[in-house]
Amino acid sequence: MRIATWNVNSIRARIDAVVDWLGRVEPDVLCMQETKVVDDDFPTDELQRMGYAVAMSGQKTYNGVAIASRLPMRAVTVGFEGGEPDPEKRLIAATIGGVRVLSAYIPNGKSVESQSFGQKLRFFDRLVTALTPPGTVALCGDFNVAPDERDVFDPEGMRGQLHFHPDEHRALARLTELGLVDAYRLHHAEGGRYSWWDYRGGGLAKNQGLRIDLVLLSRDLAERCTRAEIDVSERHKDKPSDHAPVVVDVTLP
Repeated sequence: MRIATWNVNSIRARIDAVVDWLGRVEPDVLCMQETKVVDDDFPTDELQRMGYAVAMSGQKTYNGVAIASRLPMRAVTVGFEGGEPDPEKRLIAATIGGVRVLSAYIPNGKSVESQSFGQKLRFFDRLVTALTPPGTVALCGDFNVAPDERDVFDPEGMRGQLHFHPDEHRALARLTELGLVDAYRLHHAEGGRYSWWDYRGGGLAKNQGLRIDLVLLSRDLAERCTRAEIDVSERHKDKPSDHAPVVVDVTLP
């Protein structure tokens, strides 16, 4: 199974890029974040013509998550089960090929002094609760946290700042302590490989980025993960998302 995750930064603005990319890479499953569109306006037809069924949870202008799959999806859920409805559309899940696939858009946090930062940490807490025990899981998405020094272009300058704060690292560690494994690190130990670059300041040209888009696999899937890559080529195209897709191959039993 080829699983991909991509913060598309507006599916309607990037639908042509997404369709072209699906044709080139042919993932079985694509998790998307920041779709920024209500469900009725999601460009479902374009993806269905590519052979993908779509499950989505969106809102106007902000947030929004979706899963597109060439394989049957069942048990689709939106948000955190058993909790209060969340006005921000940040989580969707479906069972695909025996794998519970989640597309998550973790809050940015705005600044470490803000109320939004606490909301970000609580979102991680809810993820941990929802995934205990994890089962056979692929948790995909924009985590808005760079896991370690290899994942930021300026570790010393960013230390203690948003996206590289100890509280964020502890929150992410609680997921890995459940047994979830960073698929990219199974195949790449080197630093300087990022999935996000700011539009401003020539960040891409200078490779001043962050690796904040992750696929976390349960141990049984991690043992069968044969490939993990960041498709940087998409970030170099005309009018791209500020994020690049992450692609993971897993051999299912």
